Amino acid sequence: MIAAAAVLGTLAGTCVGYLVQADRDPTPLPPLSQPVVGQAEGEVAPLSAAQDHQVATDGDLRKLLVDRPRGAKDTSSSRGREGWMDLADYADEYKNPSVAFVNLTSDSFRRAATASWRVGETYSVEINLVQFRQRTTLGASEWADNGKHWAEEREGTRSWPLPGTGEDNGMVYVHDQAKREAGYLPLYSAEAHAWRGDVYMEIYVNDSRPIPKAKIMDLAQRQVGKL
Repeated sequence: MIAAAAVLGTLAGTCVGYLVQADRDPTPLPPLSQPVVGQAEGEVAPLSAAQDHQVATDGDLRKLLVDRPRGAKDTSSSRGREGWMDLADYADEYKNPSVAFVNLTSDSFRRAATASWRVGETYSVEINLVQFRQRTTLGASEWADNGKHWAEEREGTRSWPLPGTGEDNGMVYVHDQAKREAGYLPLYSAEAHAWRGDVYMEIYVNDSRPIPKAKIMDLAQRQVGKL
């Protein structure tokens, strides 16, 4: 009898609830239709190359490389042909070209523009702009992260964010410990890695003397500015 009373009590409470709801006016639902937004008249002018980065990077990528300074000469190890590097040429830049070739292929390597020069007998610069198709992977950012990772692995390295590239998108490195080999001058180096859109930028500077932060930073900022 107690169990039956409990069930009846539950049913009674439910019935009362339905009766209360039945006595109330239905809550109106929001309209399904939305206000019609008027369409602007006239044609929208396309973005200029200065505003649309895709327009600039789809053209001649070599034109986005910074100009070499007056009096600069070609380096003895210049790669590529007329400022271009194909997949095999660029893969040869790495210590393990076969692995780099496979990775670049899987990341949809498109093309690479390169510039290199030397000033005097020991100061040299190499700049690569590497473009990816980015259909399934963000190749530019991934290869920039790879470059930054190996730069940070070297001992005696100082680093700074590269202005104009967003948070952690670009970094500049100065290696204070020189590479030394018998019979050769000490080799100091600095580098920069950044990406913008589908382009990965890498810069390498070498000299027989320590490289000031201001020198690599200025070069990296000017190159990013052209992207």
